Amino acid sequence: MVGSTFADSGADLQLVGIRKTFPGFTAIEELDLTIPAGSFFALLGPSGCGKTTTLRLVAGLEQVSDGRILIGGTDVTTVKAHKRPVNTVFQSYALFPHMTVLENVAFGLRRRGIGDPAGKAHEALKLVELDHLAGRKPGQLSGGQAQRVALARAVVNRPALLLLDEPLGALDLKLRRQMQLELKSVQGEVGLTFLHVTHDQEEAMTMADTVAVMNKGRIEQLGAPQELYELPRTAFVATFLGQSNLFAGEVVSSDDRLTIVQVADTRLSVPTARTHRRSGHIVIGVRPEKLFLHTSPVESDSAVDAIGPGRVLDVSFSGVSTSYLVSVPGFGEVTVFAQNLVSGPVARVGDEAWLSWNIEHGFGLEDEALPDSAIDSIDRSLGQEGAHAASASSDRAE
Repeated sequence: MVGSTFADSGADLQLVGIRKTFPGFTAIEELDLTIPAGSFFALLGPSGCGKTTTLRLVAGLEQVSDGRILIGGTDVTTVKAHKRPVNTVFQSYALFPHMTVLENVAFGLRRRGIGDPAGKAHEALKLVELDHLAGRKPGQLSGGQAQRVALARAVVNRPALLLLDEPLGALDLKLRRQMQLELKSVQGEVGLTFLHVTHDQEEAMTMADTVAVMNKGRIEQLGAPQELYELPRTAFVATFLGQSNLFAGEVVSSDDRLTIVQVADTRLSVPTARTHRRSGHIVIGVRPEKLFLHTSPVESDSAVDAIGPGRVLDVSFSGVSTSYLVSVPGFGEVTVFAQNLVSGPVARVGDEAWLSWNIEHGFGLEDEALPDSAIDSIDRSLGQEGAHAASASSDRAE
């Protein structure tokens, strides 16, 4: 029977035509997804995108409105939650305060009548390097230790599928990054299938083999973290998974090597292999860390795109890098991340600046138009330039 024995290894998960509606709205439109056995898979998206609902459907905590859920090839769509070969690690940890760490980890084994629960619990605690705290109560643990105990309690049951519901959200930044690496290490050692739900882009990219970006109940793009970051398919993915500078224009020409796009009064080049559209209106982009900021004019050539002049609106120091916000007529507010190779910023607020990037770092999206937020940014930029021009005209008149 499903869930009656330990899983020897992770199982694959298949979601077929999943749809979930609640009174008044649809949480998941139609979802088809296959997660290979033994993989670390992340569902990434903003609040309300449907990722947590998906996890609850897999766990059996919610019932699907339509579609099927298969774990290891077995249809579990109508199987009760406690009979599915699934365990969940929640953000709240949900440890029993009156039990010791060892008793918490062994609890599920004892309930299921599994032999040597204490021995198996010790093994799970050693896996998360907490066996020396087996006799403590949860109230005597730090947040990171409690999180690892919750992980050990889930792993000890050897579920075919382990669900992680934003389990690191309550930790501070340094500990969260440490736990990201530890979770990835544990997953590799035990060989289970991990499905991790998060809104933290860095967390998803650090831990997962494959990331699915969800938006409004649908998966916008799925793939390896590097693939999604370097070649986003839509404006939503480009702006949610990290930051992107996006520009809308008209395709002037396209061949097997380059697609030329007219943006404002500038022609920009994008490798044709890196764009999803080759004609008509197109949105192209480049990541902030790929840009170079110059304090003197720079020209485009066969390998480099260049725009400007613009005006520096903001300079923000963040330690390893400095972020510059530059208003460029026709392009809006463009963000540049510059590594701090010298002491102090290379430009200050109010300075004139030019921007350039290697054309191999550009990408083209499926979208025909910029999202409203980007259009507003360009309107503000043009408005500021218009104000500057009016001011300059007035000064000359006086």
